[in-house]
Amino acid sequence: MVQNLIRSTLIAVGILGSAAILMGQDQASATEAGQAIAQSADYFPDTVGTRWQYRGQISEGPLQTIENKYFSNVSSVTGTRTLKGGLVVTVFHDTNPGNHGPSDSFYRRDAAGVVYYGSEPGTPLERQLTPYQIIRFPMKVAQSFQQFNRTDIDFGSDIDGDGTNEKVDVEGLSTVLGQESITVPAGTYPDAVRVEAKMTLKIRLSSVDRTAVGTDVMTAWFAKGVGLVKYIERQELAALKDDRGNITDITEELEEVSVKSAPGLQGRHESAPEGLLADDASHQKLFQVLFAPGLRAYAR
Repeated sequence: MVQNLIRSTLIAVGILGSAAILMGQDQASATEAGQAIAQSADYFPDTVGTRWQYRGQISEGPLQTIENKYFSNVSSVTGTRTLKGGLVVTVFHDTNPGNHGPSDSFYRRDAAGVVYYGSEPGTPLERQLTPYQIIRFPMKVAQSFQQFNRTDIDFGSDIDGDGTNEKVDVEGLSTVLGQESITVPAGTYPDAVRVEAKMTLKIRLSSVDRTAVGTDVMTAWFAKGVGLVKYIERQELAALKDDRGNITDITEELEEVSVKSAPGLQGRHESAPEGLLADDASHQKLFQVLFAPGLRAYAR
């Protein structure tokens, strides 16, 4: 249950996190720090009718007992929805993200980046965090930004059984690590953008003077004109009361993709609004918001 609640705060078509973990260890470090990635929005297609099919693997359980499972997930852009206040968002439907059943997630893309507006089904914790930004345009190598930093909010669950929901501090950091070649069942993408996100939760148990720490690190690769081609995610939760702690590893890789062309986007420039959900120029400001991956948030 706690692992599912942790997942509810993430990205996901998900992305994004700590440069300290993998920066400088492989091809991603070969890209010059500070280099801007041209036409960043092209890495996040959102035209209605676009469809991605993924194969996945999940390993989860107590530290001494890990169970492996295999699953498939189809993600598709199904349309738009108007939220309160008249804001229009794109609807992404996933059939089985992370092997947790179907969900709809809501995003808005403009010249400033991509913002996540929540999902259905969602959780009380997620609703306290959204909306939040999951990527900034233009993407720059080694660029990091704090996606969120919320303290003393309702965790949405009574995990120590004393009749009171726990309080939690949640912080997220997103970093563009660079560009590198990535091979998945759908093919090889030589210049995929690698992005990483790290989220840390400090859950304060109300029955005792104790804090349980959970982390979620997601690394995702995005190909130009294709979108998310692979992500790997590790969730860790320290021991609570008498248990031994928990680890979950999730991987999804692209098997098939069908990207629909967006009309009227030829020859566009990064300084102008872009994509299906382009904002009016007067609204192109960065939201003070939280994370994701990639573009998929796991709300269970």
